[in-house]
Amino acid sequence: MARVGVVTFPGSLDDGDAARAVRLAGGEPVRLWHGDADLRGVDAVVLPGGFSYGDYLRCGAIARFAPVMEPLVDAARGGLPVLGICNGFQVLCEAHLLPGALVRNDHRTFRCTDQRLRVENAGTAWTHEYETGEEVVVPLKNGEGGYLADERTLDELEAEGRVVLRYVVPDGGRNPNGSARDIAGVTNAAGTVVGLMPHPEHAVEAGFGPDPRTGTAGTDGLRLFSSALRRLVA
Repeated sequence: MARVGVVTFPGSLDDGDAARAVRLAGGEPVRLWHGDADLRGVDAVVLPGGFSYGDYLRCGAIARFAPVMEPLVDAARGGLPVLGICNGFQVLCEAHLLPGALVRNDHRTFRCTDQRLRVENAGTAWTHEYETGEEVVVPLKNGEGGYLADERTLDELEAEGRVVLRYVVPDGGRNPNGSARDIAGVTNAAGTVVGLMPHPEHAVEAGFGPDPRTGTAGTDGLRLFSSALRRLVA
């Protein structure tokens, strides 16, 4: 059974949900404490959503210097699969494991909704159980979820296929937080580190995920976790 670490920072909100998602996907969740510079020999790591260190200075800016991040950054650069969700995505950007930054929503309000996404890259360690072009629905909840990068970086992400997920926006509409080019998630060049703003860990069990009126079973997020587990076992 693959062992997946779930990091808890002061202010983490969804670490328990992430651990449950790992368990439902067939893995063994291993709880990792921010203050311990030890990954405990895990096969992959999830940085969960929440408000690490109260989002002081900038979302993820303090968490990036937590003791656990030193071995995590080294391991990620060496190929360890890492998934950053919401605040975890912000931490990955602050740690320079992913390009760009997450800023306050352009409408300056907190947004909580069941969000439709399109899978743009089904070749990463975390998305290979999806189909490219497939649309899924997972919850979105953030106040600082606008993904931004300079035009050159955005062009490189597009050209290299490193946009993993994109918000599905109705004609004439706007994405939920002002993200550049409707980007909801990106990956590193190797496809092992993925960050996304929506919350797949909240869409892993029927009856406890998105509203069935969205036309889904409410479990569209589970495959992000089972993708990594299946690849690790293989």
